[in-house]
Amino acid sequence: MTSSQRFTSVLTAAAAVAVGLAAGTFYSFACAVMPALARSDDRTYVEVMRNINDVIQNPVFFASFLGAVPLTAVVAWRVRRDRGLRGWVWAAFVAYAAAFVLTCAVNVPLNDALARPGDPSRLRDAFAGPWVTWNSVRAALCTVSLGCLGWALARGSRRGWSRSSPRP
Repeated sequence: MTSSQRFTSVLTAAAAVAVGLAAGTFYSFACAVMPALARSDDRTYVEVMRNINDVIQNPVFFASFLGAVPLTAVVAWRVRRDRGLRGWVWAAFVAYAAAFVLTCAVNVPLNDALARPGDPSRLRDAFAGPWVTWNSVRAALCTVSLGCLGWALARGSRRGWSRSSPRP
């Protein structure tokens, strides 16, 4: 395996880790955080979600959430001539990009609306249903992306990334 092929393998693994961390975050919300919060009264629900929305905006989360986009895009470019890999990597990119756009277009505006002053009952009613639904969709999209990257990584490694490096 050449150093260029090794680099493609490392980039694919890094993209898979970044996507996997995002998938795990959204999955944890879908399976544990939101069902637990659903048991809380309105004031507690709103307060805890506001706190989560504040603390999740940190360099560690942003490194994986934002980093997955360029990492996957670079891998897609590097395997563009490999018919056996490019479809899987492009599918991973499209699925993750959809989750990213969904987060920016739906979940973040819902978070912003929840941060505004107001009656906790009304805030929760406007927030909970849509946020939980779209969080589940983005968790599924990230999981699909992770699966596609994992498959590409397995195929590329098995074949030695034979055609995945750009030709001079």
